[in-house]
Amino acid sequence: MTALDYKSAAEMLRFCADAIIRNKPFLTEVDAKIGDGDHGIGMALGMTNAKNALQAMTDCRDIYKIFSKFGTTMIMSMGGASGVIFGTMFMGGAKGKEPADSIHSKEFANMMKDSLSAIKAKGKAEVGDKTMVDALEPAVDAMLTYGGNNFSEMFSLAEAAAKRGVEQTKQLTAKYGRAKFLGERSLGFPDAGATSVWIIFRAMREFSELQ
Repeated sequence: MTALDYKSAAEMLRFCADAIIRNKPFLTEVDAKIGDGDHGIGMALGMTNAKNALQAMTDCRDIYKIFSKFGTTMIMSMGGASGVIFGTMFMGGAKGKEPADSIHSKEFANMMKDSLSAIKAKGKAEVGDKTMVDALEPAVDAMLTYGGNNFSEMFSLAEAAAKRGVEQTKQLTAKYGRAKFLGERSLGFPDAGATSVWIIFRAMREFSELQ
């Protein structure tokens, strides 16, 4: 896949939503180790509503509007910090972009770069704080470094980078959320938000390979 058109964009987002929904028990288990145990529940709820919201956008030919609607719906339906952060992952970089019915890999990478900047501005987290940023930033860096035009290759790099980020969170103490009160007791466990980021990029890679 060398271009992502508006139809494929909507299909890919629904594919990602289904991946998160399937992994609801897994994400809940991961979060229960050092968090409130509700991350999987919240993500599945947000993704279900975002997926359904796309059903009403069958006439929309603007990729950025599709991403924006997906993210905005997550924010509105999830509530709390996770809703804002993960909603911004999808809508933050789409904001203010000129309408486009298709984009190439570089444009997608730049959209995700802008989303990352928006997330860091809102949440103030940096790499090393044991949050979803620990998976998202290396994934974005991998996409920005990629010089080709094949989405599946780019998403493979992003998935691998996100997975490494998840593994690295096991060596970190949390600075945000409930886990920050555990101090060193949060060591050895992955961050649930970072895990969700990895699952999303894995789903994007899987979707692109099917095209």
